Amino acid sequence: MRLGLLTACLPGESLDDVAAWAGSHGYRALEVAAWPDLPGRDWEASHLDVESFGAADAARVRDLLAEHDLEISAVAYYENNLHEDEQVREATHEHLRRCIDAAHLLGVGLVGTFVGRDVSRTVAENLRLAEEALPPLVAYAAARGVRLVVENCPMEGWHPDGYPANLAYSPELWGWMGDLGLWLNYDPSHLVWLGIDPLAALEAHVDRVLHVQAKDVEVHPAARDRYGVFGQVLDRQPWVSGWWRYRVPGLGEVDWRRLVDALYQAGYDGVVSVEHEDPVWSGTRERVCQGLTVAERTLAPLIVG
Repeated sequence: MRLGLLTACLPGESLDDVAAWAGSHGYRALEVAAWPDLPGRDWEASHLDVESFGAADAARVRDLLAEHDLEISAVAYYENNLHEDEQVREATHEHLRRCIDAAHLLGVGLVGTFVGRDVSRTVAENLRLAEEALPPLVAYAAARGVRLVVENCPMEGWHPDGYPANLAYSPELWGWMGDLGLWLNYDPSHLVWLGIDPLAALEAHVDRVLHVQAKDVEVHPAARDRYGVFGQVLDRQPWVSGWWRYRVPGLGEVDWRRLVDALYQAGYDGVVSVEHEDPVWSGTRERVCQGLTVAERTLAPLIVG
């Protein structure tokens, strides 16, 4: 097992700078963000320009990572593959195919994404939509030696009422995902605030886990008693529940000692990738890197390379 980080937390940095920092601060892998570089989307990172990515680009990236004793665990593009606007949905699929192509050139076997949801349809209708839309993407990836790993984030901020907008949030759906050829990028933080035991969920589905994201969550039960599990309603803000927030590993509710041990017991030998979305350790590059250092100091003692 190796410790990595998702580069999306440093959107203003070059891949060269992120690799240099990570390699000198105890990290051994990068989950490389590859969102399209579009005007006005400065909250998402584009550390790989997959739209124009060729063999020479792949060679340069491989040399860069080797220089810092790093590997790429996955190419990351977490977007809504069932978006209600068909043009947006197709553009998302097209960019995902470019991410798959880049992963193939890099010799990386995983691309991370979401299932998503058309918020104008019922869950049942979305399941049927996914069964039509996603298998061709799975087949495209398989033909290039790549598998799609789906993070189990509810993406409640995509729904106008804060309900799950990524049909991978519940362990009930992970078998259905498997039937579509999708694999799991397991993140325990989301399960905690949903009231699901992350260890029990992992042990029941560890055979579907090809990648792990390490994010923690801080829960305030008194605030939950006020707002309920779906979060604040009056003066609601997207992505703000009012009773929980994400933290870097070690500063929340997840028992990382038991979770990493369960991964070892199951024979998992992949990457545990820190996904830094901690509002306390954010705002500046220095604060983000300090948060990543907290995460490394929490997880590195548990991971035997």
